[in-house]
Amino acid sequence: MINLSSLDINNKNLVIRVDMNVPIKNGNILDSTRIEASLPTIEYALKNNAKILLISHLGRPIEGEYEESFSLKPVAKYLSKIVNEPCNVIDDLDSKSFFNKESNIQLLENIRFFEGEKANCKDLGAKLASLGDIYVFDAFGTAHREQASTHSAIECAPVACAGLLLQRENKFLSLALNNHESPYVAVIGGAKVSSKLELIKHINSEADHIIVGGGIANTFLKAKGFDVGKSLFEDSMIDIAYNLIEKGKIILPKKVITSTTFEGKNVKETLVSEVGHNEMILDLHLEEETVALLEDAKTILWNGPMGVFENIVFEKGTKDLSIAVARSKAFSLAGGGETLSAINKYIKSNDVSYCSTGGGAFLEFMEGKTLPSIEVLNSK
Repeated sequence: MINLSSLDINNKNLVIRVDMNVPIKNGNILDSTRIEASLPTIEYALKNNAKILLISHLGRPIEGEYEESFSLKPVAKYLSKIVNEPCNVIDDLDSKSFFNKESNIQLLENIRFFEGEKANCKDLGAKLASLGDIYVFDAFGTAHREQASTHSAIECAPVACAGLLLQRENKFLSLALNNHESPYVAVIGGAKVSSKLELIKHINSEADHIIVGGGIANTFLKAKGFDVGKSLFEDSMIDIAYNLIEKGKIILPKKVITSTTFEGKNVKETLVSEVGHNEMILDLHLEEETVALLEDAKTILWNGPMGVFENIVFEKGTKDLSIAVARSKAFSLAGGGETLSAINKYIKSNDVSYCSTGGGAFLEFMEGKTLPSIEVLNSK
């Protein structure tokens, strides 16, 4: 895979696919994490006298139709302040002003407004690829999707390379995937076993211990024979969960926090063997033995919360986990939106060795799959 840092980009026109799919309300950006993650590549290009056209998606608009609520104009405004030069939004692929003399940075309007993006249209991909001298792919969060801007454009480009963010993601995720040190402890939380089954299966063959939380833990508890009351669990996953437990690596909670409502009525901490029929498990107690596993680990993979941490009543498990990861001297890798939210809430991002910007892409990479965007970059 060719990296941007290995190319001569002086006075070149770069088309850079970034991931600036950020939450926006009333024209204001609520979380700029993804924009900040794209800055190293943007700043490197500008420093090396290149002109830039950025491409990104935002939300899920109806393809081929313009919707103001999905416009990237607020992102362009935010970028203008950061890079300290005008960033115009271009809404026409036939425009002659992509690389004008007024500014070194432009932003194409939401790529999902253009027909053919989701279908990985070759024509659209070829058009995007022809807009500049080099096509730079730096949107790791979309690397698992075969779409025009994430696949065909790379394929059609005369020169295509990985941006600095993708380079870092590939480096650190590969380290955890292929060159991890033992003891290796994985923490897998969230709602459903089915959405992370392939990850759990793969990790089960690599890690020494797997700490489970959230609705995933409920399914494993049910498979172990415990009554989980009205808790979220997946009946169709019970047999699979049981077989995974039999491998001896799954760490189940001994105590949980229950309530009769999501709002937090009749909250109590109880043994997993004493959950009532009308109760829901909404958080778990992190045992001293579990914390010790994290302290002694050499590698930690973290994806997903321990409970409904958005509610302060059910945040203790996720908060204690965050602190334990921060205190550990292990190489720690975290990924997924809720995981990053927990890190930002309870600790600092630099308390974790590497925080991935990917959600689905992170999961698929750590399942051992080759992501389409990376595969096509490797073929160039």
